[in-house]
Amino acid sequence: MNKSELVECIMNDADISKASAERVLNSAIELITKAVTKGETVQLIGFGTYSQGKRSARMGRNPSTGAEIKIAASKTVKFAAGKAFKDAVNKRK
Repeated sequence: MNKSELVECIMNDADISKASAERVLNSAIELITKAVTKGETVQLIGFGTYSQGKRSARMGRNPSTGAEIKIAASKTVKFAAGKAFKDAVNKRK
């Protein structure tokens, strides 16, 4: 499923216009992005938790030359699926 298909599903499920459904989805994505960027955790009970993680600086290798390169420290996004989501995927009740 891609974003436009998700907008269609929201539109049909919530019985709202396509433009409204797209605004809702874009707003949710933007708010989650802003919160995680600020270092906050976004917890959606039953679905999952978005949070910020850190990767330490490390040494790596250029696969084509074999030369060692330094990989800088960076931030990353973590997602941990909630119990209800995991159970639905595994078809448990």
